Amino acid sequence: MSVTPTPKQALILWCLLGRHGSALQSAITPRIDKADREALIAGRYLEAVREGRSLRLTVTDGGWNWAGAHMREPLPPGFRVLQDWLERLQVDLATTGRTLADLVGTAPEEPASVVRAPRARKPAAKGPRKPGPKQLRARIEAAYLALTGGERARAVRLSALRTHLGDLNRATVDAGLAAILRGDRTARLSQFSDPKSLDAAEREAAFSPAGEPFHILWIQS
Repeated sequence: MSVTPTPKQALILWCLLGRHGSALQSAITPRIDKADREALIAGRYLEAVREGRSLRLTVTDGGWNWAGAHMREPLPPGFRVLQDWLERLQVDLATTGRTLADLVGTAPEEPASVVRAPRARKPAAKGPRKPGPKQLRARIEAAYLALTGGERARAVRLSALRTHLGDLNRATVDAGLAAILRGDRTARLSQFSDPKSLDAAEREAAFSPAGEPFHILWIQS
């Protein structure tokens, strides 16, 4: 391992370690460039195996060891929050004597795949028309006000918002949240101040456009 990972390559390692050290490349955000992937493989930080139409990337023992010893290494500028948390975690591990592997834990068992018999294709039924950007923003605000009893400037959890917008698929709701995040004058997304207060439902409902999860929506007057 003569080549030290770049900030972007270090971020890739942390994205995989957050998934217990292994995940399909297609499931990782932000997108992994071939050059970064090949550099990590050449440096023996990663292994890649073809799985279906994607690659399964797995952090090697060397990758785990490097990450555990370099939690203060710089990450891309947009991931300062993660950088701060890693520094805090390194202090905790040094104090308690635990390893990074102890902290991450073992991966849960994946459910066995079920082979289904092919079905005869039926003409696709036309579903409800996808709302445009303005309609989607209006739907999100209407759901927000319904959940707050008509009040603004109150925190609404994305888990509750998604439930209220149950007729819209996740990708559609995410598109509306992404538009808010890009610069909505009256709405914003935020995070829980205490990550320990998150339950499974909140983690599942989080909006994570670049690996940084948001859990709360605010709409001002």
